[in-house]
Amino acid sequence: QVQLVESGGGLVQPGGSLRLSCAASGFTFSNYNMSWYRQAPGKERELVANIASAGGSTNYADSVKGRFTISRDNGKKMVYLQMNSLIPEDTASYYCKATHSYPRVEYWGQGTQVTVSS
Repeated sequence: QVQLVESGGGLVQPGGSLRLSCAASGFTFSNYNMSWYRQAPGKERELVANIASAGGSTNYADSVKGRFTISRDNGKKMVYLQMNSLIPEDTASYYCKATHSYPRVEYWGQGTQVTVSS
């Protein structure tokens, strides 16, 4: 059974940090590119960051560049999102996604809530 389970969300003050984790199971994790998406109330889901299957290539949304860092541990089947210098606009539900290119397969987690507020 495929599972992506996010954790690490919560309430944090502006300027603070959080580290999100996503635990994968039920598929060959090292063959999948991994991404973090987020969705704020009333807005579309947007890509935050992604990392290639081997971990060598990463990409970030402009809004988080220099503040967020995506990483993965293929041995532990984990992907992380380190979020620093958080701002209220980062408030959203954060989702982990696994993508296999050929054939195209996608898996989503259930999400974890991040709230940035004083």
